Formats: sequence, structure tokens, C-alpha cells
Amino acid sequence: MELLYISALIVALSIAALAIFVIKTLKAATGTMEKVSITLERFENQMQGITKESEQLVQKTNQIAEDVQHKTESLNGLFASLQNVGDSLDTVNHSFRGLSETVARQSKQQSEQVAQAVQWGNAAIDLYAKWQAKKQEKEQHNENSNSAGG
Repeated sequence: MELLYISALIVALSIAALAIFVIKTLKAATGTMEKVSITLERFENQMQGITKESEQLVQKTNQIAEDVQHKTESLNGLFASLQNVGDSLDTVNHSFRGLSETVARQSKQQSEQVAQAVQWGNAAIDLYAKWQAKKQEKEQHNENSNSAGG
């Protein structure tokens, strides 16, 4: 019977040792779970902060996009005005080109008329000079005839 008592004592000690190891394991698991819980709380807080910052970033991005859109619309008016100025300058340029061509054409016509007038003037001067020469020749011939006959 002693063997039975010794066996029961060994079993009781084994169960006690097993219980102690289970308790230590459960305490270690509890400590690990608490650390995991703390880490998850920190992570959750950080995620909330990131979420708030992301929302603010999205709001600022939307504000910037609206500002850019307003400025783009303002620039559209400026570009339309510049297009009108360009069209006006193009019209003025065409007008100057037409005026220049008209002046060149008129100048050419006038120069042709001036050249004709000069030719007519030269012809008239030549005729007058010939007439004068014949007149002087006739006068000299009449003087020579009068002096020879007298």
C-alpha cells in the first residue's frame, strides 16, 4: 500500500507541477495579450490621427482644385481678350498691307505719268528749240539777204 500512497503522491505532485506550469503559461499569455491590447490601442489612435490628417488633406486638395479652376476660368477670359487683340492686330495688319499695296500701285501709276510728262516736256523743248533755231536761221538769212542787197 505504501506503493499506492507513493504513486498517489507522485501523481499529486505531477498535477501540482502541471498546474503551476499552466498558471505560469496563462500569466505569460495574459501579459502578452495585455501588450497586444496596448499596441492595438496605440495603433487605433494612430490610425484615427492618420484618418483626420487624410481628411484635412483631401479638403485642402479640394480647395486648391477649386482655386485652380477659378483661376483657370479667369485666365480663359484673358486668353479670349488676347485672341480679340490678336484678331484686331491681324485686321490692322491686313489694312496696312492693303494701304501699302494701294500706295505702291498709285506710285507706279504716278511715276509712269510723270515719265510720260517728262517725255512730252522733252519733246516740246526739242520742238521749241528747233523752232527757235529755224527762226534764228531765217532771221540770219533775212539779214544776210538784206545786207547783200543793200
